[in-house]
Formats: sequence, C-alpha cells, structure tokens
Amino acid sequence: MLIIAHRGASGHAPEHTFSAWDLALEMGADYLEQDLQMTADGVLIVLHDETLDRTGRGCRGRVRDLIFEQIAGCNVGSWFNQAFPERARPEFDRERVPTLDAVLNRYKDRSRFYIETKQPEEAPGMESELLRVLDACDLRPSSSADTRVIVQSFSSESLALLHTLEPRLFLVKLFHRIQRGRLLMRLLRTVATFARGVGPSFRTVTPGIVDAAHDLGLVVHPYTINEPADMQRMAEMGVDGMFTDFPDRLARLRSGLRQKPSQKRRSESPN
Repeated sequence: MLIIAHRGASGHAPEHTFSAWDLALEMGADYLEQDLQMTADGVLIVLHDETLDRTGRGCRGRVRDLIFEQIAGCNVGSWFNQAFPERARPEFDRERVPTLDAVLNRYKDRSRFYIETKQPEEAPGMESELLRVLDACDLRPSSSADTRVIVQSFSSESLALLHTLEPRLFLVKLFHRIQRGRLLMRLLRTVATFARGVGPSFRTVTPGIVDAAHDLGLVVHPYTINEPADMQRMAEMGVDGMFTDFPDRLARLRSGLRQKPSQKRRSESPN
C-alpha cells in the first residue's frame, strides 16, 4: 500500500513547496507528487494551477505567458499561513516556486516521484523536456522495473507520447470518473496499451473496478483520500496506493489496514 503525498503533505504545509515535501517524508510517504507547468521559456516548474493567482503572492497571471525569471521570486507559502493560521509557520513565508530539476535533485536520494503533466496540450514539448530533466538528474528509468519515477496524466495523448519516447516509464492514466459495466474492460484494455495503472477519483472506485484493473495487470492509485474511514474502505477494495494530503494519517493506519488478498499485478509494479 503506497503512501503518495498529494502535492507533499499539503494538509499541513503549503502545497508543492519544500516544506510540504520535507514534512511528507518525515511522515512516511513513499512517493512525492509534483504537478508540472511549463513557462514561456520552456522551464518546467512545480505548480498545480495554470495561473499563479491562487497560491502566488507578488505575481499573477498564466504560467505559460511568463518566463521563469518573472516567476522565480513568487511567494507560494504565505497564502497558507493566511488561510490556515492554526497551521502557520514563519518558514512558509520564504517558499518560492520550485523548478522540477530543483525538486528532483533535492530528493532523489531520499524518495520516489509521482509527476503529473498538467494541460500538456497547452505546453507543446512538455514530455520531451520532462525526459531531458530526468536524464539530467539521472532518473530516467534503466528498465521497466525501475519505479523511482511514475508519470500520470488525464491526457491519454501525453501518456502515449511518453510511452513512445520512453517505454520503460511507469505511466498511470488519471480519470475524473471511470466507466463501468461492459465498457470498463474495453477502456482498461486501451489504457493497458500505454500505461501500467489507473488513477480514478476515490469517490468513483468500486471493488469491480479494482478487480478489473488487476485482471489486466494495472495498479489502482485513487486520489485524494484524507479521512481514515475512506482510507480503510479503499484498502478493503484492494487498491495499490492512495494519494493523500495527510500522509501521517495513512501511515498510522497502514500497518493495521485490512486489505484484500493480493490481486494479479504486473511483476514490474512499484509495490
């Protein structure tokens, strides 16, 4: 059962900051998540939104319209102190927008990474630049069993391109909702041509979906589960890992979680 820190320990610290990722590792996370955006000059930064408006202070606008120099000094921690004064820390005010290579270099000897290509259709070249950064950080997979980096996306086209460029990468297809019934196996068979897992919203997960995915050797990593009762329910369905804003909660439960017996999985699964 993998603990995947959703934007870091984002229930305790500002999302996608070194504070959040440091804390997630302290709490026992197996993977640190990063959402990718690409600047106008082709730099991959770690930010969930297309714009800086929600989490940025001192800068606004769409990432793809700005060069990195215009973004580098943007404060992405003080909003959290203002929104959650009971969790505020002075060091959060010093957080700035991180580049992907800075994150990978900081944690590559301590953690594994779960990277999402965000709006890749609006950022041509994102996939190639991602592979270049992985090369520079010595994180391109050496074999299909190398699961230091998992890449996910809602975009089938982005994942298919990555599969073509680097077939050894462990890819996961995200879903807002996942089809059921007779269409489910057809959908999963298509996903299995380029990916090795599915990431549905946890609210849409059923035992039948988990079993169908496992029958095709696909892992199931639902998002985003923050309540212990929901974590327990997902575990009993046999999911392979969970995204959570509170990795400490899942870590406390993991040792005693009542899981179904092992399902059929690919031998190169990150489990």
